[in-house]
Amino acid sequence: MGSLRPEDYCIVWIAPLEIEARAALHMLDHRHNGGFPMTRGDDYVFKAGDMCGHNIVIATLPAGQEYGTGSAAALASQAKRFFPNFWFGLLVGVAAGIPDLSQCPPRDIRLGDVLVSMPDLDRPGAVAYDLGKDTGKNELELLRQGYILAQTETVVRSAISSIKLESPDENKLFQEYYEAIKDKRHANGTFMDPGQEHDKLYQVDDDGVERLVERQLRSDSQRTLVWYGPIGSGEKLMKNAAKRDHLRDHYDIIGLEMEAAGIMNRIPVGVIRGACDYADEHKNKQWQPYAAAMAAAYAKVILSQISPRNRTTRSGALIRGHYSPPQNRRSGKRSSRELTDSDEDDIRRKRYLTDDPEATAGRGDVILRGQGIQNVGSGNVSIGGGMSFR
Repeated sequence: MGSLRPEDYCIVWIAPLEIEARAALHMLDHRHNGGFPMTRGDDYVFKAGDMCGHNIVIATLPAGQEYGTGSAAALASQAKRFFPNFWFGLLVGVAAGIPDLSQCPPRDIRLGDVLVSMPDLDRPGAVAYDLGKDTGKNELELLRQGYILAQTETVVRSAISSIKLESPDENKLFQEYYEAIKDKRHANGTFMDPGQEHDKLYQVDDDGVERLVERQLRSDSQRTLVWYGPIGSGEKLMKNAAKRDHLRDHYDIIGLEMEAAGIMNRIPVGVIRGACDYADEHKNKQWQPYAAAMAAAYAKVILSQISPRNRTTRSGALIRGHYSPPQNRRSGKRSSRELTDSDEDDIRRKRYLTDDPEATAGRGDVILRGQGIQNVGSGNVSIGGGMSFR
């Protein structure tokens, strides 16, 4: 098996569960043969490929590892260190959907719907609902009122905004991607829709009695809807309808999952989930393949909205994105068309240190590149790698 170069990949698709990773692999336009060189301390094996012109890697948890925010944080931190040209990540998989039929209009989330973590002026994009101070009154005072996690990555939010312009018909953008993989097989079947007749929502009345909610079947054109808003993230696997509704009413969340709180403060990331249950006692894995496929299809549309990065070589040749499957390299020599962003930074620094008059022409320019935390207001400047000051 040949060796792939970590510097050729800039997007990390995080799919913690096996079924989520399988859906992601099926979404690739091409899989790249070979593996990444590993050494002691490298704990994760990454799968590589390209999608919508981007070279991406798919990261998942090792078999048998406990899920949750801690495992997700370790995976994200190592991915950031392993890929030197890392740009942003996508956390894609399944979650519990939390309908709120009392709203006007009703938030009628169904199994298989897509949940997209998005902040607004009043709410964060993700809420670490179990991280805070116990006040002793059966209430948890959240750290920073729930605003402890970073925002969804800016470029991802921009892509999501572009997709939202098609609302409420976003499903037309990603349905074709789902159709392409729905018959693909995994360990327990395919990614087919289990059927709306098997989608059962139970609610608990004020007297504690559980009842089945009657809902009309959706038309085929509106089978899958997309919901935007805060997603709750914590260490607990929720299977309690009363507690689910309590979290919904307190934090106005649209779903519950177990990884975002461990990832969002470590890497720039967008969170896309497919609703596979309602966080109640009836929770099971029947809907996981279909929900994982729908989330993956939406995530692919996000990548289709983002143009691959363009790079120029010393000869001025334009390299559009990173979409060409990397060749296995046995020689240390590389042509100008194989230069990475890190190589270009090295070349730029050498030009500033040289005494060659031609090379130092224009050395009074200041180059600012990179990403930072963007807040509302003036005076915020993003400064990152590849900086030169003279």
